[in-house]
Amino acid sequence: MFQKSRVAVLGSVLLISGCTFASESLFPFFGADDDVQVAAVAPPAAQATTPALAPSAVPVLGATMFVPTAVTQAPSTGTFVGQKVTQHRSELVSLQSTIIGRNQLLQAARQKTTEDSQRYHGTVAAINTRLQLGTTPGNPVLVSQWRAAQLALERLSEDVSELNGLANEVAADSAMAAYLLGASRATYGLAGAIDEDHRQLAILEDETNRTVVLIDRLLNELSEDISRQTSYLGSERRNLQTISLAIQNGEIMGANLFNRAFANAAPAGLAGVAIPAGPGQITANEQPLVVIRFDRADVQYQQALYNALSAALERRPQSFFTLVAVAAGQGTAAEVALNVSKSIKNADEVVRTMADMGLPADRLQMSSTTSPQISVNEVRIYVR
Repeated sequence: MFQKSRVAVLGSVLLISGCTFASESLFPFFGADDDVQVAAVAPPAAQATTPALAPSAVPVLGATMFVPTAVTQAPSTGTFVGQKVTQHRSELVSLQSTIIGRNQLLQAARQKTTEDSQRYHGTVAAINTRLQLGTTPGNPVLVSQWRAAQLALERLSEDVSELNGLANEVAADSAMAAYLLGASRATYGLAGAIDEDHRQLAILEDETNRTVVLIDRLLNELSEDISRQTSYLGSERRNLQTISLAIQNGEIMGANLFNRAFANAAPAGLAGVAIPAGPGQITANEQPLVVIRFDRADVQYQQALYNALSAALERRPQSFFTLVAVAAGQGTAAEVALNVSKSIKNADEVVRTMADMGLPADRLQMSSTTSPQISVNEVRIYVR
């Protein structure tokens, strides 16, 4: 669809002959919040080699067992405060029993999610292998496998829904634990207590506090599991769209750009090719064609990216493109590492979008770097 409509939108945007494109005034910011910028471009570079398509990795889930330490039992002193201690102890025992049940559900959900992920992963890997070997357009065997993969992905989506439901229940448990901790501390202020009451109350407070910490850890690990699975689902839904296009055409086409390995690309560029390592090294002749700023979850860059690529290919049909994932280098080492991971994921999304637009896989190179001069992750695309 992108290729068929390309000719109709190009003529008015490229007005200067030679190796340079129209000035930046002819390529304004796209979108209401300036997330995508189209600027001048550099001369063409050498062609990149195309690696084989690799299936996505199954996300690793947490493995912690969340089993609370048993509550210490003690006889009631018979005082009013002693009765309150007995009541709080009984409530804590009940809460811990609930947490044990939540842990069992979590472990079962993790096991099911892992099995469903492996099943889906195996189906997609089989499809990709067949596509790499070559096949006929619309091969019914691959179509059947694609539908099986789609069903497996839906099961994974249901698994995430179960984890979300469990997280909501654990959140309620967390509120209950906080209440019990506050109630046990407030009991210290009641009149009529003896020393034994306060001794038992101190033990109960410690055990309640440990239970609060355990529930917080459970909730945090659940959130991490959900986040990893949600990210994986989003990535694989886009992957299935790309695979569907490849099956229709009987060849991978742009899909071999999916999950491109960044590990083989040095921060300063790809082997044998001069690629800008960061904003400080980019000269006036090395301005990016497109800069996409990922300052929120859903950046609408697709139309602006399509217009820029169409214009570049219309002006120079032999053009190659270099995509650089630029991670924000501000913050702590942990924050920078997280930015690098997110930046690569953003670049992976842009690569799939470019493949869906019909850009030939052998026209794209990739690299990754960090820049302390930016606070928001970017994907920059250079035309060579």
